[in-house]
Amino acid sequence: MPVAEQRGGSEVMLRQLVEHTPGGGAHWLVIFLRDGPMVSELRGLGAAVDVVEAGRLREPHRHVAALARIAGLAHRRRADIIVGWMVKSQLYAGPAAVLAGIPAVWYQLGVPSPCAWLDRAATALPAAGIIAVSESAARAQGRIAPHRPLRVVYPGIELDRFDPAQLPSPRETRAGLGLPLDGPLVGIVGRLQHWKGMHVLVAAMARIPGARCVIVGGAHDLEPDYPAQLERQILALGLTGRVTLAGLQSDVRLWMQAMDVVVHASDREPFGIVVLEAMALGKPLVAGSAGGPREILSDGVDAVLAPFGNADALARAIRRYLDDPDFARAAGAAARVRAADFGVERFAHNVATAVSELASVRR
Repeated sequence: MPVAEQRGGSEVMLRQLVEHTPGGGAHWLVIFLRDGPMVSELRGLGAAVDVVEAGRLREPHRHVAALARIAGLAHRRRADIIVGWMVKSQLYAGPAAVLAGIPAVWYQLGVPSPCAWLDRAATALPAAGIIAVSESAARAQGRIAPHRPLRVVYPGIELDRFDPAQLPSPRETRAGLGLPLDGPLVGIVGRLQHWKGMHVLVAAMARIPGARCVIVGGAHDLEPDYPAQLERQILALGLTGRVTLAGLQSDVRLWMQAMDVVVHASDREPFGIVVLEAMALGKPLVAGSAGGPREILSDGVDAVLAPFGNADALARAIRRYLDDPDFARAAGAAARVRAADFGVERFAHNVATAVSELASVRR
């Protein structure tokens, strides 16, 4: 795993895997390529954890040294297989597995592109197979040579943590967070990056009079100017006071519980754990009409789907809920039922099964 601090869904999924693998975390030796708080966290779950400081990819001598250390750890711990958790990890997992004489598998947690050097390089390295986070990701991965055996494993969610019955009511939550108590509240949760579509939601809010919006998420290192861009857009559209940038929050459950409509507006979304979180909370959900969300949602039943980048279509989707409370309640209830198919125990079981099957094919 490249990083040992939570930055997004990839880190959440790794923790879930270690915690909920049948038989417990003792099945895993987790190797981080950088130190961080997840080291002690996963050790607390029973996993063996090591840190191999790999440096930057532009430092080939450190890369080679890291491969040797990973292979040595795998050999001493009598590992059966090395799993690269996300695409960058395969740059280490694949060669280290060859050195250790065992198979490698890696988890494609994005939607790869044949034009991206990292996706091409990872695919070219030895692997018994690839696990994809969605059918969309698998199809995109299949367009990159050489072709490897593929399995699709959807992420999961800790359903009990996102049980609305275990949280304060939306009105109580708003009061606790200092949000307005009256009027509809639309929200979005995610890192502040352009592909996440926060600017599209801001544009849509200009077409929804009387509603307020809260954007929950912190800045991303690769796009440090995006929050300021959003602030300028809010000011230019006259939405000051109606659209709030709440910043990074430690417990997104409360913020989502406060929302009347949850929006997921990402472009080329591989899956979207926030989608599952909103579904489990029984929230009326607007999600993208392409990528991972489209695979698990039914338009007009448990969500309303809208194309990425189209503020008019997004505004219409939101207003459909706000104008029809009965439909909003029915869609939220259906989403909660659908979320039950994505329990974290099933996710961990499916990953373990896919890893085992792919390793068996190699052998």
